[in-house]
Amino acid sequence: MPAVSKKTAAAKPAAPRAKRAPRAKPATKLFVLDTNVLMHDPTSLYRFEEHDIYVPIMTLEELDNNKKGMSEVARNARQASRMMDEIVSSAPDAIDSGIPLEQPSQRLATGKLFLQTEAINVALPAALPTAKGDNQILAVVMFLAERHPDRPVILVSKDINMRIKARALGLAAQDYFNDKVLEDTDLLYTGTRELPATFWDANGKGMESWKNEGRTYYRLAGPDTANLLVNEFLYQDGARPLEAWVKEKAGRSVVLETLIDYGHQKNNVWGITARNREQNFALNLLMNPEIDFVTLLGQAGTGKTLLTLAAGLTQVLETKRYSEIIMTRVTVPVGEDIGFLPGTEEEKMAPWMGALEDNLDVLNGTTGEGGDWGRAATRDLIRSRIKIKSLNFMRGRTFINKFLIIDEAQNLTPKQMKTLITRAGPGTKVVCLGNIAQIDTPYLTEGSSGLTFAVDRFKGWPHSGHITLQRGERSRLADYAAEVL
Repeated sequence: MPAVSKKTAAAKPAAPRAKRAPRAKPATKLFVLDTNVLMHDPTSLYRFEEHDIYVPIMTLEELDNNKKGMSEVARNARQASRMMDEIVSSAPDAIDSGIPLEQPSQRLATGKLFLQTEAINVALPAALPTAKGDNQILAVVMFLAERHPDRPVILVSKDINMRIKARALGLAAQDYFNDKVLEDTDLLYTGTRELPATFWDANGKGMESWKNEGRTYYRLAGPDTANLLVNEFLYQDGARPLEAWVKEKAGRSVVLETLIDYGHQKNNVWGITARNREQNFALNLLMNPEIDFVTLLGQAGTGKTLLTLAAGLTQVLETKRYSEIIMTRVTVPVGEDIGFLPGTEEEKMAPWMGALEDNLDVLNGTTGEGGDWGRAATRDLIRSRIKIKSLNFMRGRTFINKFLIIDEAQNLTPKQMKTLITRAGPGTKVVCLGNIAQIDTPYLTEGSSGLTFAVDRFKGWPHSGHITLQRGERSRLADYAAEVL
């Protein structure tokens, strides 16, 4: 056998490399929207990114049935209908093939909107009568799941029973999550942080310290300072206890400032002193003129309303920082509604303001001995500086140089919260109080409440602060009841 020359061997073509198969692109999902999703958030049409959305005829029917009235639900139904009209008008010839959402949503969504354009007849189980709107939407989901076996078809609904029925029929269903700030409220910003024992050793290298107007300031930088937020409260127990808050932050460099001790009688606020650490933190926020927005969370009896009213009265009547206190709250009853109420706006709101009257009784008792006449005069003076307003008449108003208290703020939607906070004019301070464990509005949860939304979005802003009050100070009975019931 003749030897193969090196030249011939080199010229032999190499075996062709096998081409890598192109990676399969995951199928986009098809989300079928229940009516309550659109009535909860009309902008949900643009919240599904690259996925397609499908709106059944029954969803449009139910939107039409709910569009009358002045309620938030009716307003959202009308807004959802207008947005859908805008989308359809952008490509009227593409209804059958799906209307692209990229242009009307300004590239927020890149999927398509499909409207039901054909009669769908799917045999549902006998226990699900087709006369009910929910069951007709379930029939549409079943039909789409059979027509598109190669892509996920998912029902999106705020109705828990609707989702259970869908899963019982073997269909995919999920809640609308886009408006939820947090999945787990345990992760909600508390406004406080305990410093570890090693904090000063790890971060105190090159620390600067100085005093100004009775406060001590520390400038430091280290591995633990990068996670701190402006106006976050820090504390450390031990031989040298510390209570301070972050006043400035630039990269890893922070400036800490020691607090005013409102637990001491000499610093009392309208006769009230802080009974625990969180109350002291809260009073530092409420009494600081540089803080425009304060949120206080806490269960019943932690002192939210009392501290806020005491701070408000001090700054309205003593230091004249604000002209008056304006108090409002969401009128959602715990039990049955008591119906229409006679009188002026203030008189109609009076039954909802029991908490205000209870706290004023406490504060009026702290004004010193002036006899019955003195106390009566003080009560009249206080009431003349507190205005009670209804949420229904807030739109379009501007409050200048006011101390605005929003009570029971956990029952507000994020949109209502925005409407209220944007009422603040120059020199106004807004304080939101609430307990996210006591939400009375049917469509809100702890994760989607306007109060949770405000706490999460405002954290770290130099002119806002938040404290979650932990300890109840009402009575031993109230504390035990909150714990065991």
